[in-house]
Amino acid sequence: MSETSDSQSELCRLTATEAVTQLRRGEISPLDMIDAAAQRIALVEPHLNALPTMCLERARDAAKQLMAKPPGGADRPGWLGGLPIAIKDLNDVAGVRTTYGSPIYADHVPVRSDIMVEQLEANGAIVIGKSNTPEFGAGASTFNEVFGKTRNPWNVEKSVAGSSGGAAAAVASGEVWLATGSDLAGSLRTPASFNSVVGLRPSPGRVAHSPDSNAFDTLAVDGPIARNAADCVLFLDAMCGQHRKDPISLARPTESFSSAVAAARPPKRIAFSTNLGIVPVDREVIAVCEGAAQQFESMGAIVEYACPDFSEVIESFQILRASLFAADHADHLRDHRAQLKPEVIWNIEKGLALTAEQIGCAEAARARLYGNIVDFFDSYDLLLCPTAIVPPFDVDVRYVEEVDGQRFDNYVHWISITFAITMTSCPALSAPAGFSAAGLPIGLQIVAPPRAEAAALSAAALLEQATGNSQRLPIDPRDSSGHNLLGANDESAME
Repeated sequence: MSETSDSQSELCRLTATEAVTQLRRGEISPLDMIDAAAQRIALVEPHLNALPTMCLERARDAAKQLMAKPPGGADRPGWLGGLPIAIKDLNDVAGVRTTYGSPIYADHVPVRSDIMVEQLEANGAIVIGKSNTPEFGAGASTFNEVFGKTRNPWNVEKSVAGSSGGAAAAVASGEVWLATGSDLAGSLRTPASFNSVVGLRPSPGRVAHSPDSNAFDTLAVDGPIARNAADCVLFLDAMCGQHRKDPISLARPTESFSSAVAAARPPKRIAFSTNLGIVPVDREVIAVCEGAAQQFESMGAIVEYACPDFSEVIESFQILRASLFAADHADHLRDHRAQLKPEVIWNIEKGLALTAEQIGCAEAARARLYGNIVDFFDSYDLLLCPTAIVPPFDVDVRYVEEVDGQRFDNYVHWISITFAITMTSCPALSAPAGFSAAGLPIGLQIVAPPRAEAAALSAAALLEQATGNSQRLPIDPRDSSGHNLLGANDESAME
């Protein structure tokens, strides 16, 4: 391997925080980072299919514009300083093919970027490519008819989950340092669990995005995916902020999340639940997550088994989700039914069949749940539970149909443990908790009180200090026997 290749490999090993520090000091350039990412992507991508659309020339043009301004100067955007990132293929990037994972939009090239993308570029991010997603983000396993399936770097025969599966795999494998994701039913958190990265579902409105037919929706949000908690905090600071075109967007906090997390106190009283009382969970997942929760006891926290009442959440979420699908995709069903996958058709038709009474009852149930969890957080600082009810499953499985003898009647039922938290509007993240006996990642879901992202991120940072799991990234893709597919031996593997 050449000296240049070695140096580029070293850049891919940097955390985002380390890389941004060097970018701000002028020790490395945005072009250096793009070249390092391009080399890594060329090695890894044939095994994963995480970033099917690249825009390297666009990225290099953006890098040159940034480099015309002095590093660390007032004129150069500060938060990310020229760091290459990936954007989920549900969000528009001007001049870059954006398919939403659907053959209906296989050749779509938007003329303007999503508000979130504009915000990130204004804060020093350089978009290097688009990450793979299931059709319209529907489903917790990443495959579509445009680009095919994305594979898990920990075992390429396994799923990366979804719908931000391409983003999580790209971050875990070192293709990029940071990637955007989105989350309706768990689309940030479940892939984070399956890939052993940190994925944060922020409060609704925390990250502004371009409005659509559901501009006032508070179920779907955009958020950051990173290799560790500190990088996730950095990325959230670069993403957040109010925009006049997003009617629910929140103003940037007076104190940065980086400062808030640095000043945060360890939690004193934590609730842990094995399943939120609503869904079966694989016993190995429970054991790993219980072990992770116990780490907080060694930090002086009281950890108790408890959770709010989620008994109404499955039916009410399914109704509200279906209503969103009807609003967003009724025209796709009418005009392009043959190009839609069966799960999307089912969800749209379910929404179109709803009555006003059903939607109203679901909204009332959500209001009751919010009241329950606000009261719950009067007694507890955090709520912990597994992020996913199973470890990563076979890449050819569309969704989990059964756990411990309980069958699920649709493609999103198995992710109840994350969409239950969606219904609370509380910020939540998945942090690496450990691994199964087969070496597959398992994530712990950390739920904080309303708009308390700093509390969740601080807890994730404490957990990774205790476990050291983030030190295992980036990882070279492995086969089912654990062999490194890039040909590196154990000593030289990027782990």
